[in-house]
Formats: sequence, C-alpha cells, structure tokens
Amino acid sequence: MASHRVADAGSEGVGEVAVSEPVRSGSAWEYASDVQVGFVGVDGVGRLGSLARCWDEPFERAAPVRKFISFKGQKNFTGEYWAASSRDLVGYESWVERDAAMALDFDPSVVALASQPFCLSWWDGERDRQHTPDYFARLADGTGVVVDVRPEGLVDEEAAEVFAFTTEVCATVGWGFRLVGDLDQTFRTNLRWLARYRHLRCHRASVADALREVFAEPQLLFTGADRVGDKYAVLPALYHLLWRHELTADLVSAPLDGGTVVSLAAGRAS
Repeated sequence: MASHRVADAGSEGVGEVAVSEPVRSGSAWEYASDVQVGFVGVDGVGRLGSLARCWDEPFERAAPVRKFISFKGQKNFTGEYWAASSRDLVGYESWVERDAAMALDFDPSVVALASQPFCLSWWDGERDRQHTPDYFARLADGTGVVVDVRPEGLVDEEAAEVFAFTTEVCATVGWGFRLVGDLDQTFRTNLRWLARYRHLRCHRASVADALREVFAEPQLLFTGADRVGDKYAVLPALYHLLWRHELTADLVSAPLDGGTVVSLAAGRAS
C-alpha cells in the first residue's frame, strides 16, 4: 500500500504523518466516487468534492462543518474539550460525545482529532442522504478513523443504515470506522479523573524520572508517590504519566485510589 505525508497537528509545531493510500479496486473506488464530501479546509474555505478525490485531506485539522448550538431549555449539553493529542479544542453535543472524545484523546495511537469534520452526501436510489460523523481521528500510522457516537438504545433502523453505509464508504478509502456508545462506568470515572492531568503543565521531568524508577517494580499508587516525595506534590505528575501510558494501572475493575497497583508500562526504561 502506497503512502504520502500530511501535516500532523498533534506534534510540537507542525510535523508530518504518513497517510496510507487506499487500494483502488475498480467498483469499490467508483463507489467512493459517488459519495460527496463537504468540509472546511485548513485555510478556512469550504469545499465539496468526491470522497475518492478528497480522501487524503487532513480532516483531523478541519473546522466543524456546522455550529454547536446551545439554547435555554436544551436537553443535551454542548461544549468544547481540549484534546492533548492535537492541542486544540474539539466540540461535543452531549456528555456521551465528550467522553468519546476523551477516550480518543487517551488512545495512544491517536495523534489528532477533529469534531464534525465533514458531511457525506449520496443518493441511495430513492432519495438524497446526508450524514455528518461526530469525529475524525488520525492514527500514528497515518490511518484515518471516522467515529460516530450513539448509545446502543438510540440506534434505530435509519441510523443503523447510515452507520452501515458509512462503514462501507470508509473501507473503500482505507479508513476505519467506529460506532461507540456509553463508556463503562468505572473506566469513564477513571478517564475523567486522569483527563484533569492531561496537560503538559503537569509534567515535571525530575519527578517523572523518579516515578519511572520507583514503579519499575509494581506497587501501590500512594506508596510509590510517597517514595518520590511529598505525595500531594507528586500525584499530578503520576496521573499525567498514567494518562500518557508511561505508567499503567487497571482502569476497568475499580476506581483509582491509593491502593491501586501501578507499574511501569512495558517497554519503558526506568
């Protein structure tokens, strides 16, 4: 599979990420050619073209194609989440979407993401259809991933058809597709806690080095923090390393606390 490079918004300054080029297999590529994609480019200019022609745009840097509105009496909550991976704000239209964005940001394979990056439009044989995915994520290997957020109980027949179509379209241009719903409660609680420490301001090089050395042998979270210094001064750096996956702990079975076993992540030198 061939590749070329696009800017990576998830690195200091502007780096590059190799983008894998899809295999153009005749009918499948024609399928993508029939789907139009409308988006706002990195220059702020709106564009419309076939997905087969626009698949390699840096959608992880695209502006939202529609506004996130709020009004009195609104049942859902809208807002913006600051993504550490891309060092930029991404919008959300519900707590479920915010948690999904947070989970993408926590995923070590994700280097950048954008909210409502484009609108797909197509003719289904009976009527014109449109769909705006919730997120587009760029992975470290250059792969694009389209993400829709919808709790399982809210996926009706029409939505299921749209998600199935989006899955097929993404595959034709070499993208992945994920349909995500509510996160597991315990993981969500731990993720929200660690996200408080996602910013680089929580990183202290000397403390981080000491933490890596201490947790080279698995031990309780508070015990290791006390070994490094003043526990409450050390904890922000410790949680930051957990966010960055340099330290590891079980985030699924129970909420993080002082008795959680923490260890140095595999492949990390102490």
